[in-house]
Amino acid sequence: MDETFLTTEEVLEYLQVNLRTVYRLIKAGKIPAVRVGRQWRFRKRDIDAWLDSQRPRGGGRESTASAPGPASTVRQATERPRILVVDDESSIRDLLSKTLALAEYDVDTAADGRSALERLRLYPYDLLIADLKMPGIDGLSVIREAKRLKSDLPVIIITGYSTETAAIEAVNLGVSGYLTKPFRVPQVLAAAAKAIGEPG
Repeated sequence: MDETFLTTEEVLEYLQVNLRTVYRLIKAGKIPAVRVGRQWRFRKRDIDAWLDSQRPRGGGRESTASAPGPASTVRQATERPRILVVDDESSIRDLLSKTLALAEYDVDTAADGRSALERLRLYPYDLLIADLKMPGIDGLSVIREAKRLKSDLPVIIITGYSTETAAIEAVNLGVSGYLTKPFRVPQVLAAAAKAIGEPG
């Protein structure tokens, strides 16, 4: 049995969130922690188990064509903002899913443009975070369709490269943020809060 304990600094690194977020979650009783003197300690297996329990609908599961339910029945009673993360890199999807779930967002993921479009047609999202360059249907095509379905949907682009032409087109499509890899997770959390209209 894993009895590894993490310090606050190690938890910040492990979860890639800021100190304010960790303390807010501790105070709300949402993250398992023990007080040792004036310091907090976190058992790693408890953190992992809590992360799993916080993943909505399987913690940002991959899209499938048989995803159930019409848009009108999807929204959970918690009414947490719902985000779709689209990236062909599994490590990026996993990282964003984990950190955004910690910030109390509902997160779904898609590995390609086709899967993203399926989810966008099924569910009412509050924010789209999309990789710009993907095989098949690229990020800009996903954004165009997303905007057609919901013109006021906030969009954040995350890409490993940027060109002036792509940047201009993204701006013309009304994206809320444009972040270039490698990025820092706090930048993404701040951009998400700003795009959705939450206080930073």
